[in-house]
Amino acid sequence: MALALNPNLLGGLNMMKKGWIILLSAFIVMALAFSMAMAQKEKKPAQKPKAVAVKSVDEAVCFGCHPEVQKLVGSGKHVKGVNCALCHSETSAHLADSAKKPLTRLDLERCGSCHQEQFRTLMEVNLKSKAKLEKSTTTSRSPTFDKLMMPHGFTKEHAEPRSHAFMVTDHMIIDRGYGGRFQLRDWTYIDKTGKVWDIIADTGKELPQTAKAANTVCLTCKTSDHVLKWPYMGDPNPNTPLKRGPNPEAIEMAKMIQNPMGCIHCHDPHSAGPRVIRDALIEAVVDRGEGTYPYDPQKSKEVTIEKIMFKRGGQEFRAIGILNKPDSNLMCAQCHVEYNCNPGFNPQTGAAIGMDSRLSNYYPWVNVLDLQKRYESVGFKDFKHAITGAALTKIQHPEVETLWGSKHERAGLECKDCHMPKVKKKGKEYTFHGQRSARYMLKDTCLKCHPWTAEQAEYEVDAVQNYIRGKMRKAEFALGELINAYTRAKDFGVSEETLKEARKEHDRAHILWEWWTAENSDGFHNPEMARQSLAESINASQKGIEILNKAISQKATAK
Repeated sequence: MALALNPNLLGGLNMMKKGWIILLSAFIVMALAFSMAMAQKEKKPAQKPKAVAVKSVDEAVCFGCHPEVQKLVGSGKHVKGVNCALCHSETSAHLADSAKKPLTRLDLERCGSCHQEQFRTLMEVNLKSKAKLEKSTTTSRSPTFDKLMMPHGFTKEHAEPRSHAFMVTDHMIIDRGYGGRFQLRDWTYIDKTGKVWDIIADTGKELPQTAKAANTVCLTCKTSDHVLKWPYMGDPNPNTPLKRGPNPEAIEMAKMIQNPMGCIHCHDPHSAGPRVIRDALIEAVVDRGEGTYPYDPQKSKEVTIEKIMFKRGGQEFRAIGILNKPDSNLMCAQCHVEYNCNPGFNPQTGAAIGMDSRLSNYYPWVNVLDLQKRYESVGFKDFKHAITGAALTKIQHPEVETLWGSKHERAGLECKDCHMPKVKKKGKEYTFHGQRSARYMLKDTCLKCHPWTAEQAEYEVDAVQNYIRGKMRKAEFALGELINAYTRAKDFGVSEETLKEARKEHDRAHILWEWWTAENSDGFHNPEMARQSLAESINASQKGIEILNKAISQKATAK
């Protein structure tokens, strides 16, 4: 018996079917639209910039007013084929009226139009090097960092560094820098490189549990965009808009920055020769006469820096340092060193030291074993510990001073050999500019010298770093115990004279420990010095504990 269906029911079913089809189609269209929007938002990997034709200018006219530039051009590879107009525009107005400055291209793409592989690798993202990796967690480099550094701004966030392409971005968004006002446009921008204001936004709002520790000096190693506006040492100069200044001035300086540290930090754009622009490095090496390798007078004679001053308005205002030969240890020393870049105080007098002092832009230019003595000689300390009141130093990232005297440095190796090695592509050799750990490039680094497999090379590196990390933990524990002993001594009413004696040991123990949390190789750059320093840190902590415990015992007995 056949079942007859109601025509109205059939019509309803067909309508429902059509409805579902329409809904499904709409969903697919929305999904495709969202995917296209995300695809537009996702920035493409750094492309090879194309060379742009420009109208050349008569360089003889330029050299008539800029003899120092003529000398540089004449001595280098850019003497042929690189006209002034390639990097300087609006030159006609400048030639008609010298008060009207030409526009100077400072973007990395300008150099990248010729040096394409160097630019591509510089802007390349190493996804194995993680972002926002806090140093002061229980599983990272310095588990008790916050206790040992309180109340310093670094306790708000102290992250492992990424590559040079992220220098400005990571500086701007870190919680200790600008009160949290600069933020990624959203978290999907964390792996993007390029113009900083395409990646971050100024919210104008401060966030809780942040600090405003950044100042204008901080930015001078994070970018090259300041080079024509920053006076030598940041001293006030009527011909330049920038100078050493606190956080509000750093915020304004940050707004005019677009690019991370660029090619011109290390390569002179006129000669293409090796150079440095970091003024505090030039001041230490040349003005103070410390030399390029202060613990090796002979090497300092072999590798030199010539200071060249440029004028504006008839007055000297900025300097560059021309190297007599390439030396990546010096080029990297523009940032990867211990330097002071903030206000502090004089530990002898207690007087505040502000950004108006050159000590807020200062290179000690010594190794860890001599650092306490150097800061004592210039009369500077960063902060007082929240519990002990000890005058302490906040150390930056002293990779170069750590390398001095190590087996690798004595063998003639430089930073570039392990972090920016020579590589080949289609038979052509060039310098890899991505700046990353040798772990990611073992074939081009460790295995060029050592007869190892890649697995064996990692094993060797791990052994050194595991050992030094162990010593760092022990030094941290001893420092923590010193702070605990101080608290007990205070409660027992131990005399200020005794507490002062213990604070001296705290200062020494702190420097000899914190150097290695700030330095980013976990001791691999110089394991012998790391072990000596950390052992001496433990000794100093134990001496301070002994001083305090003895005084506590005497107080307890007297009761």
